[in-house]
Amino acid sequence: MKKYSPDLFSAIFLVAGTCIGGGMLALPVVTAQIGFVPSAIMMIVAWAAMTATALYLTEVGFWMRKDDAHVISMSSSLLGLPGKAIAWIIYLFISYASIVAYTAGGGHLITQAAEYLRLGELSHGVGCIIFMLLFGPIIFCSHKILGKVNSWLFYAMLAAYVIIVVLGSQEVKPKLLERQDWGIAALALPMLLTSFSMQTMVPSLHPYLQHDGKSLKVAIIAGTSIALIFYLIWQFIVLGSVPVSGPHGLLEALKGGHAATHYLGKHVSNGLLEMCAHFFAFFALVTSFFGMSLGLYDFLSDGLSISKKGKGGVLLALLIIVPTLVSAISLEKIFLLALDVSGGFGDAILNGIMPVCMIWLGRYVYMKRAGDSYRIPSSKPVLMFVCAFFVGVLLIEVFMRTGHIPAVTDVRELDFDVNILP
Repeated sequence: MKKYSPDLFSAIFLVAGTCIGGGMLALPVVTAQIGFVPSAIMMIVAWAAMTATALYLTEVGFWMRKDDAHVISMSSSLLGLPGKAIAWIIYLFISYASIVAYTAGGGHLITQAAEYLRLGELSHGVGCIIFMLLFGPIIFCSHKILGKVNSWLFYAMLAAYVIIVVLGSQEVKPKLLERQDWGIAALALPMLLTSFSMQTMVPSLHPYLQHDGKSLKVAIIAGTSIALIFYLIWQFIVLGSVPVSGPHGLLEALKGGHAATHYLGKHVSNGLLEMCAHFFAFFALVTSFFGMSLGLYDFLSDGLSISKKGKGGVLLALLIIVPTLVSAISLEKIFLLALDVSGGFGDAILNGIMPVCMIWLGRYVYMKRAGDSYRIPSSKPVLMFVCAFFVGVLLIEVFMRTGHIPAVTDVRELDFDVNILP
């Protein structure tokens, strides 16, 4: 008898790849004004909360009677019609916003690559179309094929990342890491939630890992932990290499809605580092694109009762590809905004508050049990604390969007001299 599912490593890479996507490229830009240490502390808090709710969803998955039950079935069963309606709206919002952001970011990197290789100047729209033509068709392939392709890309991303760490550590300037603005540190939490947003694909992991409880726990904890380590080192290198203000600084990237790699090459002396940063960014976007698309694909199949085989599979893929492509082309600066808003509203509610409510109702009202072999350790006080955290993040996003507090994506006047050029 096998202790873990044979697809465990592939699942770990799928989880990690889903997390290490657009958030990886956006975080240094958005948290530049906060500083490395405060953003690192907030990141660890967000990781713990998002990992907890992902684990809650795995327990809920064992209560469902359908083999391929997704968030719609879970919400309908435990939260009734209101929960089902909220799940429909917010899930679609999170998934499409994230996939649009990844497509827009991927299209931008393709246009940069074409310019670098002297293949001509491509428009943003053409870049997005090329990105979707390359990776969109894989969406309606089997989960096994998508998992294998994702694993290969994850290995390539890991190789590029290792080179970045080795070379980038030599470019770090300690002075740039000294900035700390704790007063606005909590404002980064909505974006940080997005960086660990993978709950939308958790229901898909159940059949992928043959409903093996131990494998599900390991896949989620290991996958999100890998992402956390990647993020912390990445933040250290980018915030320690690229100045906040000045020409080609992170604030300039923030104003333009660009990724962190946009100006990295302007502040490092090693050309190989710049090249690997772009490769890493591309692979990160694609793996995250696959993870979110997989979750949305299964969600639409479950919610609309569309078969994943034959014409149904093609229809589901088109329901993802067409709206995504139109939005990514139409809204050129959607990258940072889509990630920030989806985290503050979507992740806080659907991936934070709702999983806690499902666990609470399932355990203490409906008295459901997944069996003694699978139960996530979490008492009532812990559940209340986790729920309060996500309510707090939601309020932060509401206050930022209504203008009561400054948004973390706003450019502030800096009183800290960090304009150090190599």
